[in-house]
Amino acid sequence: MTTTMTDERTALDAAVRAAADHADEADRTGRLSDEAVAAVAATALPRHFVPARWGGAESTFRELTAAVVRLGEACASTAWCAAMLAYTGRFAAHLPIEGQRDLWDGTPGTLLVPGLVPAGSAEETEGGFLLRGRWRYVSGVEFADWAFISGPAGGGIEPRFFAVPRADFTFEPSWDAVGMRATGSHTLVVDEAFVPAHRTALFKEVMGGMNHTSQAPQHNAPLPAVGGLTCISALIGAARGALASATRTAAAKRASGPPAGAPRTGGPPPAGDAASVDLATSAARIEAAELLIDQVVSALDAGEGRPRAFENANRASYAASLLVEAVNALMKSAGTAAQDRSAPLQRCWRDVTVGCSHAALRPERAASGFVEALAKRT
Repeated sequence: MTTTMTDERTALDAAVRAAADHADEADRTGRLSDEAVAAVAATALPRHFVPARWGGAESTFRELTAAVVRLGEACASTAWCAAMLAYTGRFAAHLPIEGQRDLWDGTPGTLLVPGLVPAGSAEETEGGFLLRGRWRYVSGVEFADWAFISGPAGGGIEPRFFAVPRADFTFEPSWDAVGMRATGSHTLVVDEAFVPAHRTALFKEVMGGMNHTSQAPQHNAPLPAVGGLTCISALIGAARGALASATRTAAAKRASGPPAGAPRTGGPPPAGDAASVDLATSAARIEAAELLIDQVVSALDAGEGRPRAFENANRASYAASLLVEAVNALMKSAGTAAQDRSAPLQRCWRDVTVGCSHAALRPERAASGFVEALAKRT
C-alpha cells in the first residue's frame, strides 16, 4: 500500500497528540508510554533516512527538523527519541547492501537506536566479529528493534559500527536525569554476540560521511556537520512549549489584576514591565535559534555539509545557548507559579537545560575547527 503525504501528516498529528497526552506521565515515570512509542513508530520518522531501495523515505533534513520540532512542543523526550530513530537510519545506510537488507528488507520502519561512543570489545572471528560490552546513554534502547553501536573502546581491531538485533542485547536502567527524563537513555548490554561482517561499517566512514552505497546528501554528511541538529530540534520545540506556557501564565496574571483605577496591591505589573521584556526577549532568542538552525538545514540539504561542518556545529551550539537563555528568562518572568511540579513551564525548562548540555551542543567541540575554517576563508 502506498503511503501518501496526507497519510504521513495524519500519522504525525496523531503522534503529536499522543506525546502531549502522555507528557506529564512520561516526566513523572521516566518512561515513554506505549501509546506514544506506537504513535511515533507509525509515522514516517523511523524510515526518514532509510534508502529508497528498501521503501525508506530518503527525505530531507528540513522535513525531519520540522517534524521533530512539532513533537518537541508536545514532549521533548518523545521528540528526542523520534530524532534518534530517524538519524540512526542515516548512520546504518553506511552498511553494505547485505547488512541493509537484514535491517530493512520488508521492514523500512525498523526502530534503530545509536551508540556513537566506542565501547566494549570486539574480536575478529570467521565471517565476522564477537562483540561484548556496555554502551551508556543509548536513547530509546527500551523499545528498539536494533542497535547500531560502535566499538571497540580501544586497541584491537579497527573501530567500526555493529548492527545488533534486539535478541542480542539487553539494557540496564541507568538514566534518571532531572530533565529529558523519558528518553530511556539507559545502558545497552551485549554479553556476547556474533555480528557478521556485512552488519558492520568502519567507524571513520560513518563519522566522516563516506558512503559507498548512496550518493544522497543525507548519507554523505560528516557527523560534525549534523550532530548538533540531531539534538537541538527537540529542544527548539521544548523552548516553544515553554514560551507558550509562560505567555499563558502572563495572560492569566493580567486577567486577575485589580479593576481599573484600583490601587495595585498585587497581581500583574503594568504593561511594559520587566516580565513583558523577558517574554519578548525570549521569543526573539528562540526565533534567532531557529534561524541559525535553518542555515544548518539548508547547507545539509544542499549537499554542503562537508565544507560547512564546523560552521554548522558552531551555529548549533550557539543556538543551544540561546534556548537556555530563553527558558531561564521565561522561568524568571513566570514567578512562583511556574515552580510547581505540575507546571508545564518548569518541565520544558528542565528539558531544555539538560538537553542543551549534550556533548554535540558544547561550543568547545566546534570552536577550534570553526576558527580554523574561518581563517582559511579570510
